[in-house]
Formats: sequence, structure tokens, C-alpha cells
Amino acid sequence: MLYICYCIVQKYRGERRDETVKNKLSSPPAKMIHSLFLINASGDIFLEKHWKSVVSRSVCDYFFEAQERATEPENVPPVIPTPHHYLISVLRHRIYFVAVIQSEVPPLFVIEFLHRVVDTFQDYFGVCTEAAIKDNVVVVYELLEEMLDNGFPLATESNILKELIKPPTILRTMVNTITGSTNVGEQLPTGQLSVVPWRRTGVKYTNNEAYFDVVEEIDAIIDKSGSTITAEIQGVIDACVKLTGMPDLTLSFMNPRLLDDVSFHPCVRFKRWEAERILSFIPPDGNFRLLSYHVSSQNLVAIPVYIKHNITFREGSSQGRFDLTLGPKQTMGKAVEAVLVSSQLPRGVLNANLNPSQGTYTFDPVTKMLSWDVGKINPQKLPSLKGTMSLQAGASKPDENPTINIQLKIQQMAISGLKVNRLDMYGEKYKPFKGIKYMTKAGKFQVRT
Repeated sequence: MLYICYCIVQKYRGERRDETVKNKLSSPPAKMIHSLFLINASGDIFLEKHWKSVVSRSVCDYFFEAQERATEPENVPPVIPTPHHYLISVLRHRIYFVAVIQSEVPPLFVIEFLHRVVDTFQDYFGVCTEAAIKDNVVVVYELLEEMLDNGFPLATESNILKELIKPPTILRTMVNTITGSTNVGEQLPTGQLSVVPWRRTGVKYTNNEAYFDVVEEIDAIIDKSGSTITAEIQGVIDACVKLTGMPDLTLSFMNPRLLDDVSFHPCVRFKRWEAERILSFIPPDGNFRLLSYHVSSQNLVAIPVYIKHNITFREGSSQGRFDLTLGPKQTMGKAVEAVLVSSQLPRGVLNANLNPSQGTYTFDPVTKMLSWDVGKINPQKLPSLKGTMSLQAGASKPDENPTINIQLKIQQMAISGLKVNRLDMYGEKYKPFKGIKYMTKAGKFQVRT
């Protein structure tokens, strides 16, 4: 009964909102999202959801055409116009989430909603994979029904959704199978109609703790001489907050001016950030992303590793030389770990006979992909990969040398130099456990040879 009342209240609020927009624009508002399609890496539509009217699957043909033209899966255009619709998509966990729009809407608004859908699935099921979605298809449809109302986002906060729809467990699944019940809650969410909709009331914990992870991903292109062509940092601050009551937190940085293009969680008080460069917020309960930011000024982006390379091919010769040495650079003494070097060798290469001083390497003669799993870099003994490449007899010298892609991780360091100064709590009398962790990893890190 309470759930029915909740739906009526939300419908009334939606009608009031629609009426306001109608009065302002003198025309009825267009529905934002009409349909949602989930497409796997093989190009199969394994789930679809429609609001009000059904959109034919054939609309995804335009998406498949764009997918064929893209050189990499992540290079599919996020917005694809069609004669009667717009397709807006995101790629997460090797799954394309494709929203179908019938009229023009802000694309970033739709993209943000799709990311919220993925994050919600991951929060509910532990992982967001095709198998997990299929195994919990009933919960997936229940979540989508609550997250979007008549094409407009409604409840996207995890705390609110978990009060509406209980996360699946083995015991709950067995009980639902036997009794025929569902995961839909019987009580009205306590936070949905409050001024702090992202936090439920009456939260209690035996151990009160707040942990923050500063994770930065560096994208860079390094030329043959070792000079930086382009470099930028994409950073996020993820939080795990389990605090009793209604705490009010402030988080300050030692160098907040580093942050650019900042995107906040709705809980952050933006006016105080603009005035004082301090994050002030009442946090959601549990895991959430506090903010994401971008550092694009090249003089602020430190390159964590360097590569000495000598990759040569001689005209008329059936062999080529491959010589690679890797070393740390501007890491403030922190260890560079989980290093993986990969390179797409030219088509004329038949085989590679290489000798790694550290780690292991593999070469696929079909795809011509060379991968070197380095592991952790020892500054006292730099890892190297040296040897020869066998070429097709009579093949001409390759037009271009291969590029080298690097993956890495550096614990307890933010490559931008961002540092948290202090974390304070107001509104509650207990003292929580607090912790900050930093990590740097490589995104699209490419070295040209």
C-alpha cells in the first residue's frame, strides 16, 4: 500500500513538473529515453527495455554500421543520428548500453544516466557482466522501471533503490521462487522525498569509518625522441562511507587549483567549492563517486616511465632488430607495478625470437601482437627485451615502425601531485576511522618508435 502511495506521489510530482515545463515552453515536453538496448561484444542484443511505446530492434542497425567502421570497440561514436531517432551509447565491461531518443536532449545527461545504470548493476550484482544481468533479469527490469519514469530519470541513488528493491541473495531468491514474491520493498523510501534524497535515515554502524580512494589515469603520447606530444590525467575520488546518523563532512586539498573540469556528486555544496575550494557534503551511505576531474595542462602531467627503444628493419633483409628497455621516471620513489607492454608488429613479421631480462613475453603470429608482462620494475636492474624478428622472404621494409602501448600501476601516488589536506566531520559526536589511498594507472599510454 505504501509503495502504491509512493508511485502516486511520484506520478503527481512528474505531472506537476510536466505542467511547469508546458507553461514555460507552451508545448508538451518530449520523452527523454524511449528504449534501452544492451549489446554484447558479439553484436547480440541480449536485453531490451521500452517505456510506453516499443521501438523496433532494427534501429540498432545504425549502431552496428558505426561499430563496423570503428577501429576499436571504444571508438564507436557516443551519439549516432538516424532518420527518426538518436542513439546514445556507452561501453562498460564489454557491453554497449544503447539508449534510443526520439527528440533532441542533452547527450551528456543521457550518458550520465547510462553510467548510473551500469554502476547500479555493479552495486547490486557485484559485477556487471552479461551472465550476471541474465541471471538477475527480473531485478534488472525492476530497477530500470524505478530508475526511469515515463522516460525521465527518477530514482538513481543506490540507497533509495535498495529500499525499493532488495538486492538479490541466494536465500531471497529461493524464498521468492517458493512463495512467488518479488524483491520490491513494502515500505516507502525514507530519503526520496527529503532534502537529502541520497541518504536514508536511521543509519547505524558499530564501526564508523570513511575511506577515500584518489585514482588517476594518465593518457599520453610520447614521440620517438622521448618528448611528450600530449598528456592528460583523468582522476576520480571514490568513497566508502559507513557513518551513523547524519554526518556533515568537509574535505580539503593542499593544492585544489590543480583540479579542472570537475564533476561532483549531487551531495557536494557547489557554492562553497567555488568560494573556498573545499568539499562540503552530507555523504550517501556506502560506496559512491564523490567527484571526477581532469588535468590537461602538460606542464602539470609527469610521465611515470621512459622507454629506450631500437626497432629496425633493413631493406631486403629477412630479419629485424628489436631492443627495448623500460625504466621509472618521476615516480617520487614509488614502485611501478603491474607493467604490461604490448605492440602491434607489422604484417610482414613471421616470428619473434626475443630474450626478456624480466617477466615473460608472447607473440601471436596470426594477429602479430607482441605482449611483454614485465611485472614490477626494479630501478637497480632495468627490465629489457632484446632479440630478432623473422620477416617474410622478399617482403619490403615496413612503412612505419610499430607503436608501443604500456599499462602500469603505482600505489600510494597521484601523478598530478594532488594531496588531501584533512577530513573533518560535523553534526555527530563520535570519532570515525578515516583513510586516504592514492593510485596511478595508465590509460592510453603510447610510445611511438
